[in-house]
Amino acid sequence: MVEGPAQLCGGSRPSLPRRTPALGLGLVKMTDGKEDPAVFTTTCLPSDQRLLATVTNAYLGTRVYRDILHVNGVYNGAVGDTHRADVPSPLSVRMTVPGADSLAETFTLNTRTGTFSHVLQSTDYTATHQIYAHHSLVHLMAFSITIRRSAHTGQPITVQLQTPFVPKSQDLDLYQGEDFQGAHYVYGKTLVPEVEGGPRPTIHMLWTPVPQALTLRGEEQERSWEFLTAVAESEEEVKRSYSEGLALIASGSLHSSHTRAWDTLWRGCCIDLDGPLLLRQALYGCLYYLLSAIPPRDSPGFLFHGISPGGLSNGTRGEDYWGHVFWDQDTWVFPNILLFYPEAARAILEYRIRMLEGALRNAEEQGYKGAKFPWECAATGQEVCPEDIYGAQEIHITGDVLMAFEQYYYTTQDQKLFRENGGWKLVGAVAQYWCSRMVWSEEEQCYHIRGVMPPDEYHYQVDNSAYTNALAQRSLRFAADIAQDLSIPVPEEWVECANKVKVPFDMEKKYHPEYDGYSPGEPVKQADVVLLGFPLMHSMSPEVRRNDLEMYEPVTELNGPAMTWSMFAVGWLELKEMQRAQSQLNKCFSNIMEPFKIWVENSDGSGAVNFLTGMGGFLQAALFGYTGFRITKTSLLFNPSCPDDVRKLKVTGISYLGNKLKFTITTEEIRIKVTESPLDPPALPLEAVLEESGQRFPLGEGQSISFPTAAGWIQRLPTKVH
Repeated sequence: MVEGPAQLCGGSRPSLPRRTPALGLGLVKMTDGKEDPAVFTTTCLPSDQRLLATVTNAYLGTRVYRDILHVNGVYNGAVGDTHRADVPSPLSVRMTVPGADSLAETFTLNTRTGTFSHVLQSTDYTATHQIYAHHSLVHLMAFSITIRRSAHTGQPITVQLQTPFVPKSQDLDLYQGEDFQGAHYVYGKTLVPEVEGGPRPTIHMLWTPVPQALTLRGEEQERSWEFLTAVAESEEEVKRSYSEGLALIASGSLHSSHTRAWDTLWRGCCIDLDGPLLLRQALYGCLYYLLSAIPPRDSPGFLFHGISPGGLSNGTRGEDYWGHVFWDQDTWVFPNILLFYPEAARAILEYRIRMLEGALRNAEEQGYKGAKFPWECAATGQEVCPEDIYGAQEIHITGDVLMAFEQYYYTTQDQKLFRENGGWKLVGAVAQYWCSRMVWSEEEQCYHIRGVMPPDEYHYQVDNSAYTNALAQRSLRFAADIAQDLSIPVPEEWVECANKVKVPFDMEKKYHPEYDGYSPGEPVKQADVVLLGFPLMHSMSPEVRRNDLEMYEPVTELNGPAMTWSMFAVGWLELKEMQRAQSQLNKCFSNIMEPFKIWVENSDGSGAVNFLTGMGGFLQAALFGYTGFRITKTSLLFNPSCPDDVRKLKVTGISYLGNKLKFTITTEEIRIKVTESPLDPPALPLEAVLEESGQRFPLGEGQSISFPTAAGWIQRLPTKVH
C-alpha cells in the first residue's frame, strides 16, 4: 500500500552552491533539455514537516498537508500573547491507493505556476493531486484530483483521500451555518482581542466536502474533481468568492486563471542568470516565496496586513514569531518588492500608516513625542512583543520603517501617498520621535541616543548604536527633504538633530565601532555596522567600508540569522572583491533546505522556518549586489559586479519613475531596454548616464541601448528649456 506523503525521508541541504542535490531530489527538464531551475521535484518528502512547501497568496496561506491555515491580519490573544489565529484547513488531504504495487511517486513545487502537486503513477494510470492558493482571487484556495487512464483496461480505478479536517479551532469560536451551493459553512470570531475593547475579527469559511474515495469508472478515460475553500471576513464576501470559484470550475478555468496570474507576475519580474544551477534555483525559490506574500494588482478593498518573517504559512502561537511583523518586512523584504512591484510596496507602507495610531501610543507610553513603531506589530500598531526589552530598546525599527518610505518616494515620486494618504503624518511623527529621543552631550557637543539595543541583539542598554543613530539621521534628513517637496516648513530642530547626532567613529582604526565602548573582537549576533554601507549608504570612504567589513566579518556569529552574509557579500561586491563576496554568499546555502528551497533562520536549523527575511537578504545580494543598484534622491545607480561563474545576468521588470526596465549584464556589456512606459498615469521619461565619460543615452519605450560595462545611473530626462 502506498501511503503517499506519509512516506517521509530525512531532510538535507547543500552546504555550498556546487554540492550535488540531495538524494531523492529530481530535476524537471525544460524543452531545451536543461533542468528547469523554477521547478523542484522529489520522490521523498522531508521528515521535518516544517520544511514542506507552502502555498499562499496575500490573504490565505498554509503549508501543504498541514491541518491549519492562516488569514492575513487575523490574530487571537491579548498583547504579549497575540498570534496568528489557527483556522482549520479543508485542504489537508492526502491521496493514497491501497493495495497498489510498483507505484512511482513524485512531489513537485512548480514556482512558475504557484502549484504543489503529488503524482502517483502506475503502468495503468496516473493520479495527480494539485494544491494552490489562488493568486488573483485571494479569498480562494483549492485542490484537485485527476485520474487518467494510460492502458486500455476497463477496470475502475479508485484513490482514497485521507483528511484530518475537523471544523474546530483553538483560536476561534466557530458555529455551523447552512450549506451553500453544496459547500459546508462555518463562521465565528477570534476569542481574545489584541487590546481591551479592540476588534475580534470574524472568519467565514465555505468548503467543498471531501469524500473518502474517488473512482474513475471503467468507461471513463480521464476525470478531474475540484475542491474549493473560500475564506473571508464577511458572509457576503465568502459567498461571492465561492460562487466565483464555482463559475470558474464550470468553465474549466479555475486553475488556469490562477496560473495566468502567476505567469503575469513572473513576466513582470525575474532575476535569472547564466550560472550555477543551485544559485538559479535559490533565486527562483526566494522570488516564489516573496511573491506569494504580496497583494496582487487590482485588488480593490483588500486591506493588506504586512509580511511576517515566516509568511502566512506560519505564525501559530509559539512558532515563527507568532506571525508578527518586524523590521524584516521593511529592511529585508521591501526593497526587492519595491523595485519590481511598487504597487505592492505601497500596500506595505499603507499598512504602516494604518498602524500609526498604535505607534503614537507606544511613544507616549515610553515618555517620548511622535511615533515609535513596535518591534513586533500585529493588528493595532501597539507593541506585542512578549519580552519588554525589545520593544523598549530595539528602536531602530522606527527608522527602518521610514527608510522604506524614503526608498519608495525616490523610486516612484508618488507624492499622493504623502499629501493625501497619511504618509506625511507618519514622516513627521517619526522625525518628532527621533528628536525627542536624543539628548545633548555638553562634553562631546553632539546629540546622543542612549539605552538601546542595536540589530546585534547580543548587546543591549548601549549608547549611540552606530546603526540606530545613522538611521535616525537619515530619517530626519528625508523628513526635511520631503517637507520641502511638499512646501511644508521644515522645523529647525530636525536639521539641527540630523547634523549633530553622534555616529561613533574610531579615527585611529578608521572604522565604525558598533556603539560607544565597543571593543574590537567582541562577538556580534548578525549584520549590524555593515548595514551602514548598504542599505543605509552612510557616507564613508572605500577604506572605511573595507575596515568595517574586515572588523566584523570574523566576529559575527556563524550560525546567526540567514540574511547576515548577504550583506557582507554586497559590501565586498561594492569593493569589487569577487571571491570574498562569493565566499560570504555561499554561506547562505546552508540555510536553504531541500527539496523545496525552504529557508531556516539559522544554519543549524533553529529559528523561524520559511524565513522570508533570509530570502529577502539573498535576493538583495543579487538585485542590488550583482547590479550595483542603489536608490538615491535623484537616480537609480548601477555598477555591476558579477562573480566569475555568473556569465550573464538578466533582471526583468525593474520599476523606476513609472517605467519598466530590463537589464542584461555581462562582463563586456550592459543592455537596458524600456519594456513599458505607461501613459496613465504618465511615466517620467528617462536617460542613462555613464559616470566616467558623462555619456547620455535617452531611454524610450521599446528602445534598447547598450554600452561597455561601466558604472552609471538612470535618471529623469531633463526637460528642455525653450
